[in-house]
Amino acid sequence: VQLVESGGGLVQPGGSLRLSCAASGFTFSSYVMSWFRQAPGKERELVARISDTGVMTNYADSVKGRFTISRDNAKNTVYLQMNSLKPEDTAAYYCGAGVAWRSLNYWGQGTQVTVSS
Repeated sequence: VQLVESGGGLVQPGGSLRLSCAASGFTFSSYVMSWFRQAPGKERELVARISDTGVMTNYADSVKGRFTISRDNAKNTVYLQMNSLKPEDTAAYYCGAGVAWRSLNYWGQGTQVTVSS
């Protein structure tokens, strides 16, 4: 099983980034996919989650209206479009896969997002 995140980097406040997570080794279309983040000295927190079909999503209050999670089951990839980025969005971002809405079976290695002028 592999989850490989990409798309992180340094961006100015107000800017945008799109993260991708490419999955392999399991039946991607049967799994709930999530994005988490962890800032230095803080606990890992859920950013967004999407159901196996993509019909259902939910977001942390701190990112609602700015971030959008989506998936392409044909490409075994989940995305996180991040707009209007703020310095407090700076963190390592991880994708995760679970067989149920609140479960987590697999983790990626993470990609760093830094929002700074």
